[in-house]
Amino acid sequence: MDIPTPIVKECWSKLEVVIRDGARTFIESILNEEVNSYIEGMSHILDAKGNKLIRRNGYLPERKITTGVGPIAVKQPRVRNTAELKFTSNILPKYLRKVPSIDNVIPVLYLKGLSTNCFAAALESIVGKDAKGFSAKSVERLKKKWFEEYKDWQARPVDRSRYVYVWADGIHFNVRLGSRESKKMCFLVLMGATAEGKKELLAVQDGYKESTASWSEVLRDLVDRGMKPPELAIGDGALGFWAALKEVWPTVKEQRCWVHKIANVLDKMPKSVQARAKEKLHDIYLAETEEKAEKHWQKFLLLYEDKYSKACKCLKKNKTSLFSFYSFPAENWQHIRTNNPIESTFATVRQRSKLTKGCGSRQATLTMVYKLCREAEKKWRRLRGYKHLSNVIQGVKFRDGYTETEWKDREDIEQEDMLQVG
Repeated sequence: MDIPTPIVKECWSKLEVVIRDGARTFIESILNEEVNSYIEGMSHILDAKGNKLIRRNGYLPERKITTGVGPIAVKQPRVRNTAELKFTSNILPKYLRKVPSIDNVIPVLYLKGLSTNCFAAALESIVGKDAKGFSAKSVERLKKKWFEEYKDWQARPVDRSRYVYVWADGIHFNVRLGSRESKKMCFLVLMGATAEGKKELLAVQDGYKESTASWSEVLRDLVDRGMKPPELAIGDGALGFWAALKEVWPTVKEQRCWVHKIANVLDKMPKSVQARAKEKLHDIYLAETEEKAEKHWQKFLLLYEDKYSKACKCLKKNKTSLFSFYSFPAENWQHIRTNNPIESTFATVRQRSKLTKGCGSRQATLTMVYKLCREAEKKWRRLRGYKHLSNVIQGVKFRDGYTETEWKDREDIEQEDMLQVG
């Protein structure tokens, strides 16, 4: 039998009171223990008559602390101190009105897509009706703080790490420029992999499109702050980035994203053949050697070029830069064949934008993109085969993912296997 909703609410209300009373009793007990320990540790400090200079002196005025179970009224012991030694509680600092976990609620709700005008109702349901200090203005103050944090981050030196690979991409938003006017802007994001295999966010910058000028500004700014050229740059077919790369770092090798390439090729083919064509395209970039990849490439063209010339023309474009990954360690291939490391981060940003049906002003959007990317950065995993990156930096040549020595050893093993089979 279902319990009526009013009874459920009444039970929950009583339970919340019990929880808050228990929390208050516990907090006050540890505050008392903290003060008693402090006074005991200072018992050797005496005046000329032998009286203790530090001792208890009743309680401070009752203070309400906002917690996850609602506001809790706490009485904190007072310390009488005539020795001019200031006592500060490590458990309940002087000006604390909200536990840190409650402060963390606001940025989480905002970044997950809650609109600022919904904060009052949402926070009331979390911390209770009596909670104070939470409003849409809290979010506005938070965004201003984040923007200042972004400016400091964007000006930081980047010469402390050696970046081996970089991934580049852009994400587009409709940004509010005035009271009614809006414009589609592109936010450029660059991610790098250090010599230790750690992925780091390198740059977040806004522009009106993925132009050469915009990307050149991003790259030159990194150079000015001390960044050395990476060994490989990974990105989609956006011409602006590649042109800027040639201007700023002409020696850097290019790797076009296979996910974007496949999507572009299939877009020029009828749906009836897309599934099979997709398998053939996967055979190309998943081949163990560049020679085998070339064979699958020719098979694809032989099978589809007569009927679907536009799709095959798209595939043949930038062919060399599609196979650059074969000149790098095989264990790194899953990271450098595609732009997925940065695309997965953009998925979070796009989801947030979709939930709020827009991102607001240019500054608000830039701040949001930066903060979401920094949050995602905490979960980025180290590259597989990162131990090989030192060889890449030193200029060691790789053939189909292996050094020349490793390649010869593999050939010897394969020849031995063939002789045994024979």
